[in-house]
Amino acid sequence: MTTRTVGRPEADEIPAHFVGYIQRVSELDPVTVCAAQIEETASVLHGLSNDAAMYRYARGKWSVKEVVGHLADVERIMAYRALRIARGDETPLPGFDENAYVPIAKFDVRSLADLVGELRTTRAATLALLRTFDTDAWRRRGTASGKPVSVRALAFIIPGHERHHLDILRTRYGVGEKQ
Repeated sequence: MTTRTVGRPEADEIPAHFVGYIQRVSELDPVTVCAAQIEETASVLHGLSNDAAMYRYARGKWSVKEVVGHLADVERIMAYRALRIARGDETPLPGFDENAYVPIAKFDVRSLADLVGELRTTRAATLALLRTFDTDAWRRRGTASGKPVSVRALAFIIPGHERHHLDILRTRYGVGEKQ
């Protein structure tokens, strides 16, 4: 078994709009966090009916299903960015508009179980990728959305972003609350 040395990202490796996500991950190894986190997320969503997963806490907000689909989309994009940068690709990577992705994806017509399954599959692929990175790869930096970012920052953003949305699901949607 190899020892993974990721290290926490420095301030100049993190685009300002992602700092809050990284702050949600106090652990030192984002790979370990990602591996455990998918079970927590699945557990929080377990037992939620498809009808309940259509809930939106306010007009214009995403449904629970849309939040789960969004998590998979963003994770794919962050993992792709990490792959490109870890492999030494210096091409600036474009941004994306998650608010444009969600309606086109039509997550609400799918079952919650299918969306959670997709998130599990996405996480498995992310873990397989992250586990290949050596110390040099973790420290590589690139540009995404016009901002400098490192591979290790991207690896911390993934679980931090999910924690952010799980917190919203719990506090604003009432998902995972004891009945």
